[in-house]
Amino acid sequence: MEFLHTLFGYIDALTWGWALIPILVVFGVFITIMSGFVQVEFFGRMFRVLSGRNQNNDPNAISAREALLVSVGGRVGGGNIAGVAVAITLGGPGAVFWMWCIALVGMATSLVECTLAQVYKRKDGDHSFRGGPADYIRRGLGREYNWLAIVYAICLLAAFGLGFNAFQGNTVAGAVQDSLGIDRMITGALLTVVTGFVIFGGIKRIAKAADVVVPIMAVGYLGLALVAIVLNIQEIPSVIARIVSSAFGYEEAIAGGMGAAIAQGLRRGLFSNEAGLGSAPNVAATALVRHPVSQGVTQAFSVFIDTIVICSCTAFLILLGDVYTPGAEGIDGVVLTQQSLASHFGEWSRYALTLAILLFAFSSIIYNVYLGENALAAMTDSKMALNGLRLLILGLVFMGAAAPSATAVFFFSDPMMGVLALVNLVAILMLFPTAMRVVNDFRAQLKAGVARPIFDPAKFPDLDLDREAWDPARWK
Repeated sequence: MEFLHTLFGYIDALTWGWALIPILVVFGVFITIMSGFVQVEFFGRMFRVLSGRNQNNDPNAISAREALLVSVGGRVGGGNIAGVAVAITLGGPGAVFWMWCIALVGMATSLVECTLAQVYKRKDGDHSFRGGPADYIRRGLGREYNWLAIVYAICLLAAFGLGFNAFQGNTVAGAVQDSLGIDRMITGALLTVVTGFVIFGGIKRIAKAADVVVPIMAVGYLGLALVAIVLNIQEIPSVIARIVSSAFGYEEAIAGGMGAAIAQGLRRGLFSNEAGLGSAPNVAATALVRHPVSQGVTQAFSVFIDTIVICSCTAFLILLGDVYTPGAEGIDGVVLTQQSLASHFGEWSRYALTLAILLFAFSSIIYNVYLGENALAAMTDSKMALNGLRLLILGLVFMGAAAPSATAVFFFSDPMMGVLALVNLVAILMLFPTAMRVVNDFRAQLKAGVARPIFDPAKFPDLDLDREAWDPARWK
């Protein structure tokens, strides 16, 4: 165990320690510039997905809206509540500005990786599809890169499917015990049963659960935040000015001025919105859409919702309250957010935040389960292995919830996520020309007056596409 701790600690240092965040930032800026600021170009189209219609009115298919809500449910979690508070505590208010910047850049990265996931998706049953980085590595780069797809799948399964689900179970049980006094074992058992009901129904039931849970949690939490903002509307200009001035070092952050603000903002922003990490493309590939870019645009919108909307609401809750004091120690993370919320609405709001944490964590669990299943599908199509994985995940959720210190054994999650992010970045860098061909096809159709562009695989005979997944006749 000591050797494994040392090994994974070394991997963590090589990835998250110094290399990965600068690479993600530089790569995001590269995609933004080389794509012609695609996230700005298609920003108006992002809001169309909220209408919720399947693009061919097939009630059994995963719609673009459902895929959006599953990915939002996975992206939105503790990072939006506790992570923002940590960023402000360690990096000052300026960290929020850099979170905004990395989200705007990350929207382009997410658009490209999710477009590729759609391009190389494969038919998986009568009304479902499957895909993600493992598929665009195999089908896009060629079979000689199969080993790289396997490395990616193993890391995805270990980090999201196993480790992070135990963490989420621990988060839920801890929040419920602290605020409501309910024993961890009871919470763990209930959470395991509900999770089991959802995940044994497959991606369709996961999507339906997200369609219910995500709007409730997002609207509830955002509603409280917006009320606090409206009640303090006269202070908003000064808070924004404080964020901007602190971002450039005019108001020194606690842990090193402008450098701390940049480091914390970028790190927390990337952890929150996951742009470029290769997780969201697995969900993006499940949607039935007319054109791959339309789902890429939808997933870019997910980054916008996660960071620009929800993380900003947490930041304003904290900075508009009277709890946060620069330089103060002993209060950070979820406690700072809880106390800030209570300063606006009273003690009852702590229970509302506990409910929000519970829903955020549950939505992340079902998202992580699907990522684990998709990783397993890249290695084997055995139904026995799939059901075994589901049972293992349920056991880990319960163990994580029931044992306050048990999650320490999942020390491998962050290093594994770092490796899969590097693998994904290498793949989308190599496939960037292909992604831009597809984006330009989408642009050309819009320019020609086609309101809802359709992807025709015949235009891309050199690509290894699943023709059943892309049948233009479906839309006639």
